[in-house]
Amino acid sequence: MTATPLLLVAHGSRDPRHAATVLELRARVAAARPGLRVEVGFLDFCVPSVPRVLERLAAEGVRDVVAVPLLLTRAFHAKADIPAVLRAATAGLPGLSVTRAQVLGPAPLLTAALERRLRQAGLPLGDRRPTGVVLASAGSSDPEANAVIADIAREWRRTGWCAVRPAFASASPPHVADAVRALRAEGARRVAVAPYVLAPGRLPDRIARGAVEGGADVLADVLGAAPEVMALVVRRYEEAAARGVLSPARPAARRRSA
Repeated sequence: MTATPLLLVAHGSRDPRHAATVLELRARVAAARPGLRVEVGFLDFCVPSVPRVLERLAAEGVRDVVAVPLLLTRAFHAKADIPAVLRAATAGLPGLSVTRAQVLGPAPLLTAALERRLRQAGLPLGDRRPTGVVLASAGSSDPEANAVIADIAREWRRTGWCAVRPAFASASPPHVADAVRALRAEGARRVAVAPYVLAPGRLPDRIARGAVEGGADVLADVLGAAPEVMALVVRRYEEAAARGVLSPARPAARRRSA
């Protein structure tokens, strides 16, 4: 039986590095799952758009798709944008059923990816006690999403860091530079900034500027196509495919019978 195609739903950005990173992740997922068709659709700025990808798949006779949102928290895009886009796109494609997977985070694999990026940036992970870490997210107007970042910081602190503070590139305080200074004032001998973002762009660049402004010792790269991210995408796909969770784009009463 042919595997249900996987559609990676990415935010999109005017920064070409964003699309390049998403396409690298797509390639790594495809390499990890030979025989699985992996497509990418963007919500904004980049092509192809999610509706165009679904139209093409439907025209080729595809009947079922699993959509995996490339999002790290359940913020506005996960709660509103993606369900709305999928509903609108599939409304005119009665032969196509879309199963929407859970967002990527939070997950232990993402924490492992953060540590990979810190290690690659030159931070020794053996003795964590002298190091304070700023967990830097893009930020959201959704309090629930920001609370998730704070929860991740609290859990990560338990692995031995001097302290882990959440910070945001937009929306809510604290901002990255302020979090770096606060850790230094609390006695951290070394301060590292770990961007909790998937791909480069305007807000990740703001995180980097905040790290420099605050005087951080180490700035990690974005998560990108880290092996842990690739594995988590595959996991979310397999979970959704196994459960057959219905996207709001396709109500249960209208689902095609097996």
